[in-house]
Amino acid sequence: MRVRAVPLERLSAVMDEPWVDTNRRPYIRDETAFVPVAEGYPCDREIDERRRYAGRGYQMVGDIALTHGRVPTPEETEAIHAWARPSAILHIAGYDGVMRTPATVPLFGASHDVTHHEAGLSYRLDPSRVMFAMGNREEKMRIEACVGSSVKKSGRAERCADMFAGIGYFTLPAARGGAAVHAMEINPASFAYLQENVRENGLSARVTPECGDCRDLLAGVYDRVIMGHFAAQDFLPDALSHVRRGSVLHVHSIGGIRSVIGTACRECGMEAEISVRNVKKYAPGRWHMVHDVVIR
Repeated sequence: MRVRAVPLERLSAVMDEPWVDTNRRPYIRDETAFVPVAEGYPCDREIDERRRYAGRGYQMVGDIALTHGRVPTPEETEAIHAWARPSAILHIAGYDGVMRTPATVPLFGASHDVTHHEAGLSYRLDPSRVMFAMGNREEKMRIEACVGSSVKKSGRAERCADMFAGIGYFTLPAARGGAAVHAMEINPASFAYLQENVRENGLSARVTPECGDCRDLLAGVYDRVIMGHFAAQDFLPDALSHVRRGSVLHVHSIGGIRSVIGTACRECGMEAEISVRNVKKYAPGRWHMVHDVVIR
């Protein structure tokens, strides 16, 4: 396998480089990561193909490994550590309350601030303190593309509300796409990371962050409203009072809520065209969905 040797502390920073073969996983030995190189780019060495990982599933946020579902056994935890060499391993039992605070079980090491790189954007967070929306990468990039297409067509920046901004999951892609984003977050810890991430990604001129209940912070009329929370349907009356004909809402849910959205629109004296997309599997037989709602 053709690879480049990278110091372990730089692994997250290089994973979005064009020379990285994203179809293969880096191999980590001691303090060095051997990153697979895509065809057409030079490598600095070749190593034997390594065996595939067949242990308990996990996700990497920065250099911290996260597990979900059943708590891993000590043997499974050791296998994750031996394979990925993370600085810490956390089990996420769930997210509590409106502030989506992680309920965590430390399995190895101590959690800390990390920088997670995704699609050219940087997200700073401590996964034991705030939620990171794993598995939403395609949806984030779709939002950026939708915003970019609208801006190109209209010749002006959209005014976008991100009602549940978190650390900037959708705020950053939307702003990079050209929107002027009003980013609202009720959790002070998440809000602090949101501010830092907006600044570190060079998007301060396009984002107005506010800490508090989005129902109290919504102001004026928006071209696009992002409702990235599974309880979004409860906030529809508030969102619909700040849109007009042609506005688009992206309403997230577990399972389909087309009829709920249609009823809410009619009660506000509006008609809407609704399309539904599956984002990712949430549980057996249940999907995380997003409903695109165009006000007519």
